Order: sequence, then structure tokens, then C-alpha cells
Amino acid sequence: MKKTLLLSIVASTMIMAGGDIAPVEPAVVTPAPVVESNWKFSGQGVVYYQTDDAGISGASGLPGDLFDQDNSSANAGLQLTATNADLIAGIGFGVQLNALGTLGLEEDVVSNVMQMGDSLNSAYVSQLYLTYGIGNTSLKVGRQELPKSLSPFAYSEDWNVFTNTFNAALLVNTDLPDTVLVGAWVRDNNINGMAAPMNTFGSTNWENGVFMLTAQNKSIADLTLTGSWYYGADFSNTLVPGTNEDLHILWADAQYNAGFANIGLQGGAIMNDALADDTTAFGAMIGGKFDVVNLSAAYSHVNNSSLGMFQVGGSTSALYTETALDQVSPVGTDLRNDMDKFLVSANADVLGGNLAGVYAYTDSGIVDSVNEVDVVYSTNITSNLVGVLAYVYADVDTLPDSVNLIRAVAKYNF
Repeated sequence: MKKTLLLSIVASTMIMAGGDIAPVEPAVVTPAPVVESNWKFSGQGVVYYQTDDAGISGASGLPGDLFDQDNSSANAGLQLTATNADLIAGIGFGVQLNALGTLGLEEDVVSNVMQMGDSLNSAYVSQLYLTYGIGNTSLKVGRQELPKSLSPFAYSEDWNVFTNTFNAALLVNTDLPDTVLVGAWVRDNNINGMAAPMNTFGSTNWENGVFMLTAQNKSIADLTLTGSWYYGADFSNTLVPGTNEDLHILWADAQYNAGFANIGLQGGAIMNDALADDTTAFGAMIGGKFDVVNLSAAYSHVNNSSLGMFQVGGSTSALYTETALDQVSPVGTDLRNDMDKFLVSANADVLGGNLAGVYAYTDSGIVDSVNEVDVVYSTNITSNLVGVLAYVYADVDTLPDSVNLIRAVAKYNF
């Protein structure tokens, strides 16, 4: 009875109130603002295999058969990169760690590596730098990559497992209209090449280092003008021991997009009084697109000199006519000294990727003549995975047999 009475009272109250019960509004919680981190992380995994029949890839250096263990190299690499554009008070930071290994392939498949640390399986710090900017001027100090377009005699190459790097100070200013001014002091570098010890950073020019000044201007539409000057005090100590002569390098490059074609001219000199002969070199190139095919032709000349063309961080040069054989040449810098080189190339996006072909002829006073054919196919297997397959054929007069080289590379970016 009491229960029935209580329910009646509750029902009467609801009716008098209009029959509605106001719902309880949920508490509104304001989410905390999302603070975007200045830290950026990226990485790369690489598997690299190369074999040839001329003794380039194997540990013995003796000719043999393609795919034989004694004539093959391989690497597995892992690269981790972290950067922060504003770590504290406008100071940026970057670090990169590279690990190189063999996956045990040296036991049965290969006898050499493309690159290494202090052992077959090891890691090293490839980049470690600080940055700071004021207005249109930026400073980068520490271990870093240097671009070929602005530093043609000390730059980072990308043909091997990982790029080579430099201990340097880099100053960039863009105050002048359409102009980039670059100043650099390069203290140390590792050297990219076959079986290169990438953890070893040797002095570029003793304690003096090498100074570089580059100016790049784009004031004229479609025309890019770049000029570089390098100065190494007493650099000849590394060339001719016991002498004290300074090194000067002058290099200029002009590239013009004429619409129907891209045209390039380059040239310069390497000068040092301790050398018997300075190096002078020049080149030209022209290229354009015809339907889906990109075609180009190039020519380079280097005089008979003491050094030839080079770059301190690797095996290639700034010449337009660089090919795969220059990267791993069994005849060293002879391919870029006392020579005339002609090159034609073509590439097109076909077969789900890009197919490129190169023919180059070198007339050299040191190695006589070289005929080279490069064929490279590259494709994005997935959005993150890139595959490259290359074949190189070269007939070098100073070698008893022709060179056949095959390279297979897979790179996964994350």
C-alpha cells in the first residue's frame, strides 16, 4: 500500500511538472591542445648486391665469373635520422646513424662489401650537426652532407649504400635577389668507394681544412649560373710531401632551359705550384624530351695533368659525362685525366618504372679508349620500396678483357 502511494505521488509530481524530466547534460571536457613536436624521424633500409667479371667487386681483385663468390659484394644497411629545427632558442639539431652489415652473405655468396664501418658488421655516426638562422642567413656546423650543385669538389654521392659526409661549417645567405651565397670550411671527410671504411674521417687538408665560396644566381629567367672557388693553404703537403704551395680551384657552371632543350656549359681549373701540370677541364651538354623519352648528349675534356678531375669525398666528379664505370673504375682517375669523353643517354617511364640507357666513349692518353654501355631499370615496388637493377658493359683497352657488371639494390624508406 505504501509502495503504491509513493508511486502515485511521484507520478502526480511528474504530471504537474508537465510530464517531462530534464535530462542531465554530460560534462563538456575541453581537449588539451595538440602541440606539434619539432622532432622529425625517418629511416631507410638497404640491401645492395654487385657482381662483375673484372675483379672490381670481389676481395681478391682478380677477374672471374659473374655471380661467383670471389667476384661479388653485398651489404645490408639501416639508417636512422632525427632532426629538430628548433631544439632550443632557435638552434636546430640533426643526427644520423648508419649500420652496415652482411647478413652472413660473406660465408657463401660474396667475398667483399660495398661499404663498411670498423668491421663487417658495425655502425657509425654519419651526420651530427647544429643549425642556426638569423634573417636570410643560416649556419650549419658539424658532420653533414654537402650538395654537388653548390660544392662540386666536395659533395655527397648517392650511388653506393649510403652517402659520404663531411665535418664542415656551412654558411648560406639569400639577401641578394635571386642569389644564393655559400661559404664553407671543410675539415674532414670519409670517402665513398668500393669497400670504403665509412667510419674513418680523414683530414681534408691537415689542420688547415679547405675553404669554399660559391655564388648561384637565377636573375635571368630559366638561367642558372654557379661559380665556386676553393682554397687550401699548403694543400700540396698532401700531394707532394715537403712542399708548401696553396691549392686553388675555380669552377663555373651555366645551365639554361630553352624550352625545347636544356643546355649546360661548365669548366674550370685546379692550380697548385707544387704540381707539374695544373688541371683544366670543360664540358657541354644538351637534353630535351621527345614524347615520353628524355634524350641528352654531353662532352667533357680534361687536359694531361698531375691530378685530373676528382672530388675529395668520393670516386666521381662534377663532369656532365660521369657514368657507372667512373664510380667503380678499375683504372682509377685515369678515366678523368688527359681525355675526351662523349656521352649519349635516354630514359623513359615504361614497364612500370624508369628505363635508362647510356653509351659513352672515352679517348684517353692514359688508358687509350673506353666504350661503355649502362642500362638501368628502377621502379617503386611499393610507395616506400624502391628497386634498382643495373647492367654495365665496358671495353677498356688497357684491360685484357671487357667488363661486365650487375648491380641490384632495394631501398625501403620509412
